[in-house]
Amino acid sequence: MTFDAEKLLNKQFPTVQQTYTDKDCMLYALGVGMGIDPLDEQCLRFVYEEDLKVLPSQSVMMAHPGFWAKEEDTGLDWVKVLHAGQEIIMHKPFPDSGTVEATTKISEVSDKGERIGALIVSDRVVRDVATGEDICTLVTTILARGDGGFGGERKATPKTDVIPKSEPDLVCDLPTLPQQALIYRLSGDFNPLHASPTVARNAGFKAPILHGLCTLGVLTHALLKTCCDYDPSRFKRMRLRFSAPVYPGETIRTEIWRNGNEMAFRCKSLEQDTIVINNGYLLVD
Repeated sequence: MTFDAEKLLNKQFPTVQQTYTDKDCMLYALGVGMGIDPLDEQCLRFVYEEDLKVLPSQSVMMAHPGFWAKEEDTGLDWVKVLHAGQEIIMHKPFPDSGTVEATTKISEVSDKGERIGALIVSDRVVRDVATGEDICTLVTTILARGDGGFGGERKATPKTDVIPKSEPDLVCDLPTLPQQALIYRLSGDFNPLHASPTVARNAGFKAPILHGLCTLGVLTHALLKTCCDYDPSRFKRMRLRFSAPVYPGETIRTEIWRNGNEMAFRCKSLEQDTIVINNGYLLVD
C-alpha cells in the first residue's frame, strides 16, 4: 500500500486500556538496567516489591498503541522506521499498579525529502481509570526513513534545546547488558528490529539495536540518580532527540548541565564514541 500522509493524519486509533501490576513495573525497570548491582538499595526500590517506586520513563509503555507503523493500512516501510524524539510530561507519579487508558492521535506528518524520510508526530494522554486523573502526556516523533519525498508539506524543523559548550556539571556512566533489548521488549515493544539479526541486517544494522525507549530508560535512571535523589515525584518534564542507535552491551554516558531546576543533557555510547541522545531538556521539582 502506498504511503498516504492525509490518511495517516485521519487514522483512528482504538482507546487502549491497560491493567498493570507491581511485577510489570519491576520487569520494566530490569529491562532498562535497574538492578545490575543488586546491592544498590536506591535502585532496589524500583525492582523489589517493598515500597516499590515506578520509573517515570515507564510512562512510554503505558496504554501503548503497539507497533502501529507495521500495520498495512499505514503504507509505511516499517523496517526503516526509527524513533526520532520523545517528550514526557508527568502530571503525577504512577502508582505501582492500576488500570490506565489512552488514545493515540497523529498530530503531524512532515516531508523531509526522499533522502531523509517522513517525520511523524503522535500524542497521547495516559489517564488513571479509577480516578479519571491525567498521569502524563506523551509526544512521540518517529522518522519513516523509507517514506520521504511523498510530496507533502516540508515544515520547518522545531527549534531544539541547546546543549552548552562548557564542560558538563555532572556525568553518569551506566552499562547495558548484551541481552538488554530481549528483556526490554517483554514490556510490550516487540519490534523485531531489536531481536532478529535478519531484520536488523535488512534495516542496515550490524546487529539488533537497543530500543530508543530503552536508551531513554537508562537515561532516566541517570537523571533520577544525579538530579532527583531517586525520587520520581521530582521528575516533571523531559524532552530529547534520538541521534544514533545503541547496541546492547554498550555503556551510556549521560552529561548534564544545571540551570536551577532545569537541566540540559545528552548521552553518548562510550564504545562508539557517538552521541546517541542529544538536545535533552529536564525540568525537576
